[in-house]
Amino acid sequence: MASQKSLCFLVALFISFICSSQAVTLEVGDDDGWTLNPVEDYNAWSGRLRFLVNDTLYFKYEDATDSVLVVDKDDYDNCNVDNAIEKLDGGESYFKLEQPGPHYFITGNKSNCDQGQKIIVAVLHIRTQSPPSPLRASSPLPPAPASPVTVTPPSATPPASTGGSSPSPVGSNLEGVSSPRPSPSRSLASTVVCNSMTASLVTLIIALCLVI
Repeated sequence: MASQKSLCFLVALFISFICSSQAVTLEVGDDDGWTLNPVEDYNAWSGRLRFLVNDTLYFKYEDATDSVLVVDKDDYDNCNVDNAIEKLDGGESYFKLEQPGPHYFITGNKSNCDQGQKIIVAVLHIRTQSPPSPLRASSPLPPAPASPVTVTPPSATPPASTGGSSPSPVGSNLEGVSSPRPSPSRSLASTVVCNSMTASLVTLIIALCLVI
């Protein structure tokens, strides 16, 4: 019995780890590739995506006239093509993102770099999802003590009538007050759907483990 429960929790943890750490390969610039004046600015392209450690960038470009240089921030800002950390050439290049933080890339053609052919890729840490804690049966809480009820005797003298109109119902006093509406939720374009699916699956597996 205990071994079956342990196996269930290991399976839940394994599924959570696979989804959260799955690496992908992304083509820089999509269909435009690595070129001058793409349809979408390269930093706009990278800004709408989420990059994790172990993801890979794929650069496709003209072999005879272009290349990719991995540089630091200063060389990125100044389009310095003479001090590259690493040079990628050959028309098709892959670069694995092995460290979190900003990564700077420029073209080996300085004139094109000055015109905007460069990109910053911000890489996030891998965050593994911890499976939710198993539910524990808790003893029922004791009922809260009842507050003493004070009964006020009715007044012997009825209240004097003011001769005015009868008080309006409580609801009519609230006509000008609108109830607050919930704030709209924000959706991130880079959110991976796999995360929510994994959380549901892990919760289901743990629930099944508890009834074994």
